[in-house]
Amino acid sequence: MSSDSASRLLRCGQGGRCRDCGNRIEWYYNTDDRPVRLHPHELPAEKVPPTCHWHVSGGVAHPAGDGSGWCRLPHAMVCPARDPNPAAPELIGLRRALAVNTRRLIDDGAFVPPSVPPDAKASAGATCRPARPVVQLLYLRYMANHPVDEIQCVAQTGRRNRCTSPLLTPETQAGVWTLVPSTTTHGQLPLPGEVMALYSLSGLSYAEQLRWRVQRCPEHAVIPTAADVAPAEWEPFNPLLHHEHIHTRIPTLVRRRGSVGHGSRTPRP
Repeated sequence: MSSDSASRLLRCGQGGRCRDCGNRIEWYYNTDDRPVRLHPHELPAEKVPPTCHWHVSGGVAHPAGDGSGWCRLPHAMVCPARDPNPAAPELIGLRRALAVNTRRLIDDGAFVPPSVPPDAKASAGATCRPARPVVQLLYLRYMANHPVDEIQCVAQTGRRNRCTSPLLTPETQAGVWTLVPSTTTHGQLPLPGEVMALYSLSGLSYAEQLRWRVQRCPEHAVIPTAADVAPAEWEPFNPLLHHEHIHTRIPTLVRRRGSVGHGSRTPRP
């Protein structure tokens, strides 16, 4: 397929790097049309727990083995930035090798882990913003993979590189932070007594919300013929699966030591 085809993402995986550990990953869509991050290489099926078996057919990722002696697995199972999975001791060696590679990338200056410097944590004023915010657009809630102001356009530039422009620019209308019950997008009851901070784009026009959903900057939003070089990174929000990313206070530009109030104004991230 031509590299200029805007539909090529439906048929092949897209390479990238894990934002937490810097190792290579491949993005595919599963049968529910959700993006899945897979380890870029096949592994012997007997060395991978059966519940972790994935295979790719026709450019679509399927969460089961295909009967062969090889399989793919989610990168999260071996990501060295996460706690080891006790249910997958067979993968300890691969996880250790990826950890060594992460250290090499850091030492070479090719990767900077998304961590807050210790001196910044100890300062009187510390930046307060979710690394993976919950975003509401087109009446649905999604987990973003980056802070709101760092969500990057997925369109291809004239040089066939990924556009480096963010979705949120000084010229575009911003969303608002608000506290809402911790519900899913499918109408389940909220978790008892829990609220969460949510970045709502519901006040924007339909066209603007659609631009965020397809993850394009204002410039590429008006160029429908431009191809995508990466899938949109939105992940349907589920409060049970994503509980660690639920924040019970509205983010502020600066959170001062000892401050516990939310304030009456909603800041722009």
